[in-house]
Amino acid sequence: MPFGISMIPSSNSIYKKWGFFGHKRINRIAIFTLPPQMFGFYKDHIEYLTEHAVDPDKRRYAMEGEAQCHYIDIDHYAKNGENPFEIVPKNWNDAIAKYSEDTLQAYGIVPWHIQVMKNRLRWAFENKNVDLILKYSADIGHYIGDAHVPLHTTENYNGQMTDQRGIHGLWESRLVEINEGDYDYFVGKAKYIDKPLDWAWEIVKVSHHALDSVFGFEKHLTETFPKDKKFSFEQRGNTTVQTYSYDFSQAYHRMLNGQVERRLKQSIISVGSIWYSAWVDAGQPDLGKLQNTPPSAELINELKKLDEDYHNGAHKGRICE
Repeated sequence: MPFGISMIPSSNSIYKKWGFFGHKRINRIAIFTLPPQMFGFYKDHIEYLTEHAVDPDKRRYAMEGEAQCHYIDIDHYAKNGENPFEIVPKNWNDAIAKYSEDTLQAYGIVPWHIQVMKNRLRWAFENKNVDLILKYSADIGHYIGDAHVPLHTTENYNGQMTDQRGIHGLWESRLVEINEGDYDYFVGKAKYIDKPLDWAWEIVKVSHHALDSVFGFEKHLTETFPKDKKFSFEQRGNTTVQTYSYDFSQAYHRMLNGQVERRLKQSIISVGSIWYSAWVDAGQPDLGKLQNTPPSAELINELKKLDEDYHNGAHKGRICE
């Protein structure tokens, strides 16, 4: 193999979930869904919330126990054709009683983790803790974004069971990368979420029901598209990589008929809504009094350490790209 050429498609580690770009865009635009009482504080910290939208992915590479917070293989629980959304208890303790905590951790916990993170964010608002408001706001935006990705709801998360390996990065990274400039990011205003756990499960359910299209259209396109035109080579920094060709990607994007854009836009309004709901449940504290408070040196050092661990550590848990 020539030096500087990688024979891996774009679905591998060059691209992260929602391409890193997507997660940052989701958090950034979610700020503009907020009411005036929250907007000033969040707008002041827009760069933090944008850049640190990807911290959970960095932790996934550096820390045990993080990966399962990003997904749920809901189809694992429906081996005999049952509807998994009818047989898996939504309540965490009920689900443990039925399946054991080890099983839940093994196959992903994203809807429950979203509820946990929402409660942590509410606590941060109640205590007017700027560091934790920023940290939890950025983090929960990531988990909500992941829950909107259909391939985060199945054991066949990268098409490895159906000879479609690489589809994960194709759907959530490649398609966004080449089409985001055409997306309409007007999503309206954040709304109060009364039952965040039920709401998180509904997100997963909608994502999961999109899988037939995600897999079926890619399979059909692969069978009908010229085999020598499916992949191409592109320059990524100092490396030339094999990636899904522009023409194949765009044909797939058209077949999906706006699905990726819809899930991205729904992620944005969902993130704004959960931020807003946590603030309301905390008693609507006056964020204007916190507006000029920067992240502490302790938080900055913590994030620097995370970045070092991410770049230097071995991967922990599932590789989803």
